[in-house]
Amino acid sequence: MTNKDKINLILDFVDSLFPDAKCELFYNRDYELAIAVMLSAQTTDKAVNLVTKPLFSTHNSLKSLDEMSLEEIEESIKSIGLYKNKANNIKGITHKLLTDFSGVLPSDKDLLQTLPGIGNKSAGVIRCEIFKIPDLPVDTHIIRITNRLGIAKSSDSPLDIELKLKRLIPKERWIKTHHQLIHFGRYFCTAKKPRCEACKLRDICKN
Repeated sequence: MTNKDKINLILDFVDSLFPDAKCELFYNRDYELAIAVMLSAQTTDKAVNLVTKPLFSTHNSLKSLDEMSLEEIEESIKSIGLYKNKANNIKGITHKLLTDFSGVLPSDKDLLQTLPGIGNKSAGVIRCEIFKIPDLPVDTHIIRITNRLGIAKSSDSPLDIELKLKRLIPKERWIKTHHQLIHFGRYFCTAKKPRCEACKLRDICKN
C-alpha cells in the first residue's frame, strides 16, 4: 500500500471521527493566541487555558501585558511547565509586537519566528488559526500518529513529516487535517491506551 493510499484511509477515518475539529486554545485577540501557542509547548492546551483565561481577562491589552513585571507573569503561569522561560517569552512577545510591529501580529512566517518562543510549528499554527493561511504544523500527536501508521520514520524530524504530509494531502485540506490529526492523537490514538479495538486503521498500524 502506498503512502497516498494510507493517507486516503486516514483522512476518511478522521473525517468520520472529527468533522469539525478546531483549535482548543482560549483566546479573544490574535496576540493572545500567539502567547497561548508559545505556552503550550510541552504541556496541554487544557493546562494553558487555565492560566490564560484569568491572565487575558485581567490584562486585556498588549500594553497591559507588557507592563506586568516578570515576577507577576511567573506567578500567573507557574502551574505550567517551564514557566520561568515562558514568562520571559511573554515579556518578549508583547514588547516586540509593540516596538517592532506597531502592536499588529505579522502573518509572515519568518517574521512570526522572530517572536520569542515561536518556532516553525508555532508560526504555522498561528497562520492557520488567525490568518487562515494553509499550513500543516506538526506536533507530538501528529509525530506519533504518522509513525504508527507508517507515513513517517522514527528518524524523521517534525519538518520532514510536515513536508511529507503536504505532498500527500491537498493544500485546501491542510488546516482541517492539522486539527483532525491533533484530535485523533489527543482523544483516540493516544500515547497510552490508544483505542485500537475501535480503529479502522489497524491494518496499516505498527503499534
